[in-house]
Amino acid sequence: MKSKIACLLFLVISSMSLAQSKRIYIYKGNEYFNKLDYANAVEQYKLALSDSVALATMIYPYETQTTNQKLSKTKVVVDSTLRVTMEQYLHHHVAWCYYRLHDYPNAEKHLKNTVAEKAYPDDSYYLAQSYMNNNKYDEAITQFEDYIRSSGADDELLHAAQVAMTGCYLAKEEIGKTREISVRLADTSVFNKGTASFATMYFDKDQKLLFTSAREGGVILNEKQQSEYLCDLYWVSLNEDSTWSAPTNFGRPLNSAQNDGAASFNNNNVIFYTRWSEEKRKEQNIYLARMVNMKFFEAYKLDSVVNYPGYRSIQPYVSMDGRTLYFSSNRPGGLGGMDIWKIAIDSAGNTIGQAENLGALINSDQDEVTPFFHEVSSTLFFSSNGHGSMGGLDIFKALYDRETSAFSVPMNLGMPINSNRDDAYMMWDSRLSKGFFSSDREPCKGGSCYDIYEVVNEPIHIYLSGYSYNKETEEILPNVKLSFKDIRGAFPSYTIVTDSNGFYEKELTYGVELFIKGQKINYFADATSVNTNSITQTTSITRDFYLRPIPQDEIEIEGIEYDFNSDKLRPASEAVLDKLLEFLELNNNIVVEINSHTDARGKDIYNLDLSQRRAKSCVDYLVSKGITPERLIAKGYGETQPNQLYGPDKKPVLDAEGKPVLLTEAYIDTFKVKAEREVLHQKNRRTSFKVINQ
Repeated sequence: MKSKIACLLFLVISSMSLAQSKRIYIYKGNEYFNKLDYANAVEQYKLALSDSVALATMIYPYETQTTNQKLSKTKVVVDSTLRVTMEQYLHHHVAWCYYRLHDYPNAEKHLKNTVAEKAYPDDSYYLAQSYMNNNKYDEAITQFEDYIRSSGADDELLHAAQVAMTGCYLAKEEIGKTREISVRLADTSVFNKGTASFATMYFDKDQKLLFTSAREGGVILNEKQQSEYLCDLYWVSLNEDSTWSAPTNFGRPLNSAQNDGAASFNNNNVIFYTRWSEEKRKEQNIYLARMVNMKFFEAYKLDSVVNYPGYRSIQPYVSMDGRTLYFSSNRPGGLGGMDIWKIAIDSAGNTIGQAENLGALINSDQDEVTPFFHEVSSTLFFSSNGHGSMGGLDIFKALYDRETSAFSVPMNLGMPINSNRDDAYMMWDSRLSKGFFSSDREPCKGGSCYDIYEVVNEPIHIYLSGYSYNKETEEILPNVKLSFKDIRGAFPSYTIVTDSNGFYEKELTYGVELFIKGQKINYFADATSVNTNSITQTTSITRDFYLRPIPQDEIEIEGIEYDFNSDKLRPASEAVLDKLLEFLELNNNIVVEINSHTDARGKDIYNLDLSQRRAKSCVDYLVSKGITPERLIAKGYGETQPNQLYGPDKKPVLDAEGKPVLLTEAYIDTFKVKAEREVLHQKNRRTSFKVINQ
C-alpha cells in the first residue's frame, strides 16, 4: 500500500514538475519573443511543445498572445471567449517565430496545424504568405481565397491578402518568361562570407564599394561576442581587371561591436548608416560619421527629425548631389509598416527642415524599405511587400518626374531579380547596365541569410517612330529628311528619310539627348527632341513632324519698332528678332529677304531710304547673332507696296470683285475718323520677310 502511494505521489510530483517546466519554457519564450529574439524564443516554445503533459489544457489565447503585427486601428476586436489547447497556442507561437525568422518551410508546417484546428483565424493569411515564400503559388492562391471568404478576416489583412494574390498571379506569369537579365551570386571570397552579406553601395566615384557583412574577424569588445553574428561595414576597391579587392573592415570607431550596416556616403566624406544592438532590437537608428583619408571620427545618432523616439529609422541613402537623405521608418505619419521618407541635408550632413513621406504611390500599408535613387534615369528603386510582391520583399522602381515632382506607379522588376523570398538593396551603376542587390533566396541554417548578388541588365531597346505631315492639310507628307544631332556631341549627326507613306523608324541608344529636325523643299522645318537618359526598360517613342508649306507672299514680323524717323531698333524689336533668329537657325537651308515698308506720308525718296536703312538694321542684328550674311538680303520698299487688309481671322479682306483690299492712300482717306486712318497707316509701316531661295 505504501509503495502504491509512493508511486502515485511520484507521478503527481512529476506531473507538477513537468507542468512547471512547461510554464518556465513559455515564460522564457515570451520574454525572448517580446525582445524580437525569435531564434531563442522558438527554442523555448519547442521545448514546451515537446513536453506532452498538459498539451490538451484549454487556455484563452488572447490573454497571453504577444505579436508585433502592424495594426493601425486603435481598437482591435478579438473573441475573448475563444479557447485553444496549449498545443495550438505553442504551434502558433512557434510558427510566428519561424515566420519572423523567414524560415517559411517550418512556419508552414506549424501554421497548417493551427489553421486546420481554426484556433487562430489570421493564421490562415500567414499560411498563404508562407506558401508564397515557399514557391507554392497555387496553394497560396487557394489559401488567400479561403481567408478572403472567411467571416473573421481582419480588415487590414483582408486588403493585404487581395494585394498578395496579385503577386501570386504575377509570379506565375514571370515563371514562364525568359529575359536577358543575368543574375549570379557575387564572389564568395569577397562578398558572401560569414552568416550574412547585404547592402552594397558605391562611393569614391564608383571606384569603391561598401557593404555590410557578419563574418569572422569583425569588431568585438570581448571574447563572449561572436563577430560572425554581428554586422560590420566593409569596403572593397575596383581592380584594373574589373575584379574587386579583398574586403577591408572599416574598423572602430565606425564599427561599434553592435550591428552596423546599410550605409551611404555623401559627396563630402560623410557617411550615414544604421546601428542596432542584439539586446535592444526595437531600437534601430541612423548614425552619422565624418571621414578623413578613410579614418573616421566618432559617430553620433541623428536627432529626432530622423530618428523619431520609440520607432525605427534605418537604411539611409544620400542622393548623388548630396542634398537629400532618403530612409525607411515606421514613424508616425506614415501609411503603415515601414515607409520611405526623405529630408533635405547640407554638405556637412546636417538635416534641414522636416522629414517628408514619399506618399501613397510609393508607400503602402505594408513595408517599403531600402531606397536607392538612380540620378541619371530619375528612378527610385526600393523594396516592398505591399505592392503585389511575388513573396516577401520584391524590388520595385518608380520614375520621378522632376517637372511635376511626382512619382509614377511602382513597377515590379520581375524575375530573375525578384524571387519568392526577400529581395532588397537594389543599386545600379550610372548606365543601368550592372548592379547589385541582396536576397535570402538560397536556403541556409536558421532559415534566412542575406547574400549579395550581381546583376547584368538586359539590353534596353529604344524604338523611335512616327509620321511626317503637311501642317496645313494634315495629309501625309512623304520623303521628309530627318536630321539627328546629339546635343552633347558624343557622336556625329546622321539623317534618315521618311518613306512614301511618311513613316520612319529608328532604334536609339540609351543615355543620349537628341535634337531631330524634319526638312523638305518648299516647306518650313519642324523639330523635336528625345532624351533617353530616363528610360529604364525597352520603350517605343512616337514623334510626328508637321511641316508648313512656304508661302509665296511675305510674312510680316509683328512687333518690330523703331524710334521716330530713325533706323535704330528698339529693345522690344530685338526680342522679336531673337525669335526670327531661332526660326532661321531651324530653317538653315533658306535664304530670306528682310524687307521694310513705310506709309505713304512723306517724300518718296526719303521713305525709300528710311525703309532700306531699317531693313539693314534687322539684317545687321541677325548677322551679329550668327546668321551668315549670304542667307539675308535687306530690301527697303518705302511706300511702294501697301499692305493688305486682314480681318479678325487674319485672312485677307476681299473687295466686291474678290480681290484683296490694299491699304493705299486713297483707301485710307475714305475713313473720316483720324484715329482709324492712323491705325491703317501703322499697318503699312511694317517689317516682313520672304523666302527667295532654298
